[in-house]
Amino acid sequence: DAMAHITGGGLLENIPRVLPKGAHAMVDAGLWDQPRLMAFLQAQGAIEPEEMARTFNCGVGMVLAVAPSKVELVRTRLEEAGEDVLAIGRIVEGDKGCTVRGSQGTWSAKEDWEAVHLG
Repeated sequence: DAMAHITGGGLLENIPRVLPKGAHAMVDAGLWDQPRLMAFLQAQGAIEPEEMARTFNCGVGMVLAVAPSKVELVRTRLEEAGEDVLAIGRIVEGDKGCTVRGSQGTWSAKEDWEAVHLG
């Protein structure tokens, strides 16, 4: 189990910092709504979705990687504490890193997109 605070470096760079070798995070950007502020910044700066995932938290300030057997317990405890909980992806075997994917329309994308960070 691991926890990553999503700051500078966005989702792509912060999630891999807490993963063991051989673990790769697969994040689906379509599983949560992009906050209005993020959409505004993206539009004003003409920022591509891949760069948004590399630079900003995109509305996700903390990521927990939890064993499947613990998901419901962790979700319940966090919700009892007043936290919003979203399942935004999964951990797979592969090169240590993170992939954030979105379909056309996700984060204003004109087509399906993918951003990858290894390391």
